[in-house]
Amino acid sequence: MEKTEAKKRIDFLRAEIDRHDRLYYVEARPVIGDRDYDLLYEELLRLERDYPEFYSETSPTQRVSGEPISGFAQVRHEPPMQSLDKTHSKSELSDFDAMVRREVDGFTYSVEPKIDGVSMSLRYEGRQLVRAATRGNGQVGDDVTSNVKTIRAVPLHLPESAPEVLEVRGEVYMTRDGFVQLNRREEEAGREPFANPRNAAAGSLKQLNPKEAASRPLDIVIYNAGGVGCEGFKTHAEMIAAFRSWGFPVSPWSRTCATMEEVFAAIDELETRRHTFRFEIDGAVVKLNERNLYATLGATAHGPRWARAYKYAPERAETVLESITVQVGRTGVLTPVAELRPVELAGSTIARATLHNADQIARQDIRIGDHVWLVKAGDVIPAIESTIPEKRTGEEKVFEMPSACPVCGGKVERLAEEVALRCVNPACPAQLRRRVEHFASRNALDIRALGETAVDALVEQGWIADPLDLFTLTKERLATLEIAGRRFGKNAESVVDALGAARALPLARWLFATGIPGIGETVAADIAAAHGRLADLADSPVLKNVIENDALKGKARKILPIKVEAAKAVLNFFAGEYGQRYLARLAELGIDPKSGPQKVVATEGPLVGAGCVLTGTLSRPRGEYAERIRLAGGIVQSAVTSKTRYLIAGANTGAAKTSKARELGTEVIDEAQLLALLGDAGEVPAAPPPAPVLEQGTLF
Repeated sequence: MEKTEAKKRIDFLRAEIDRHDRLYYVEARPVIGDRDYDLLYEELLRLERDYPEFYSETSPTQRVSGEPISGFAQVRHEPPMQSLDKTHSKSELSDFDAMVRREVDGFTYSVEPKIDGVSMSLRYEGRQLVRAATRGNGQVGDDVTSNVKTIRAVPLHLPESAPEVLEVRGEVYMTRDGFVQLNRREEEAGREPFANPRNAAAGSLKQLNPKEAASRPLDIVIYNAGGVGCEGFKTHAEMIAAFRSWGFPVSPWSRTCATMEEVFAAIDELETRRHTFRFEIDGAVVKLNERNLYATLGATAHGPRWARAYKYAPERAETVLESITVQVGRTGVLTPVAELRPVELAGSTIARATLHNADQIARQDIRIGDHVWLVKAGDVIPAIESTIPEKRTGEEKVFEMPSACPVCGGKVERLAEEVALRCVNPACPAQLRRRVEHFASRNALDIRALGETAVDALVEQGWIADPLDLFTLTKERLATLEIAGRRFGKNAESVVDALGAARALPLARWLFATGIPGIGETVAADIAAAHGRLADLADSPVLKNVIENDALKGKARKILPIKVEAAKAVLNFFAGEYGQRYLARLAELGIDPKSGPQKVVATEGPLVGAGCVLTGTLSRPRGEYAERIRLAGGIVQSAVTSKTRYLIAGANTGAAKTSKARELGTEVIDEAQLLALLGDAGEVPAAPPPAPVLEQGTLF
């Protein structure tokens, strides 16, 4: 393909993927399926790899491009990001209305959901996203740009109709369904689940590895102006309509009200719909619609005088905990479950609630027979808020976790640094069903025709005792599998074909499919990148180094961007009897998952331990340089900090980073000097393509 043709195709693919992202994540009306989208994305990745001169930071492929960082840079908000004064009754709202009418007239109100998430500021320069920052203390927040870029609803660049420089503010939240799935993963890994979606969102934004943030189901709603770009809007409604036209996700529900009676009707209507949104809400925001009146009303030290947050009363219900049962999950975690007297709560009948682990039961002093207050954590997951001790009769019973697995009778253990008990028998039937489902899931080995009912039938009828037994099934035999009185039939061919394709899947997919506790997709990819074959993990010096370096309390350089618990989990798994049997069985089946040759990280040289930041337009893809710096022992950072030794400045570098580097004593070098440090002293970098001239300079 000629360069001009490649450039046209790359531009088309970027625009097309951006369009589909907006249709799916912002407008909720996708027009193509996942597979067609994946084909467009894979073609763009391939073309960008073949034509690195067309690199762009705002390409859809760069959403997860940041490297792990050691901390977050600070951002000062101008103007400050204030909180809203809260009201808890309609009479307090009436007092607010009276105050407003004493000072201004000729106005209406806007009523919107109060999203319970993490406040966020997005800044665009040259219509490109240059910074995302948390609210922090209102004056100063954290720069979390790399993590926010992974949220596909956030536009990386704006259309020509948007201002050159723009700051908008909104709320990052975790979706309801995503919160449930994330907590399920946390419990399977033996960790404490998140208390609510807001805590989960905040924890996700504080991840130092953007790849980990990308694995979290985050979304955003934009609802306000920042410091620049929105001065010309007369009303809030007009501004929100513009945000929507520029590609920002905005609230799916709002009302404009002329009187307080209409405001009361709106907040009552919103309360009836509070459980229908993808996000959790804890009230309504009531603000003046006419923006020209904001300056007249002004603000207090805490918040604007032209808006109030109306908080809904928390929903809870009283019921009786009749018994506690124990479930066994895919990774062997034993989870106590409260069996409740059925009660209506938040639009549904609740009869069960997770109790998470023995520590949680002890902390809350929960006993069988207790009267309890039931809530929905994040309006999603039923949870016991507290007991009602004054209603105890003395017949309540203290619960104790079982000393053996309630399903297979096998040994249970509480592993170091975990809060949960585990059944350590890999052949436990309860674990086997869930492990096979995980093994066959889309992001693991992608055996899509093998659904939950088929897995249950295979286990119940004794056809498989381990996920790897799937590879012994023939099409003819599988077609005879009885499921609810019907034969599996033609689906057998799809399963066997998928199993054949799975044999050639890379190491990262196989490691994730293996189902080791705590090893998700991101961690599996990081580990696979440093190893050649799955069999190498059993006695991996790289994983051992992670553990040894952790013992030095951070004084040694990180070998891999993974936690020591993950390294221990992999080594312990393959050191155990089942792990050894698993590797031997793979060898018998002729399956040898590979990831290419193992890369050795230098322990000596000019870049060992050096913090490095890449910026500007370079002659090679930034990812290529980042990988070489890591292999040379350096630490790739996304922002200049006091720990940065080198700022590698390519063409068109903005003044902001170089100025900060000089303030901190960081050495600013060019691409040729970087190559010299990497050992390519004789090589001259090709001239990067000229950047477009912008009226407003960009941060990068």
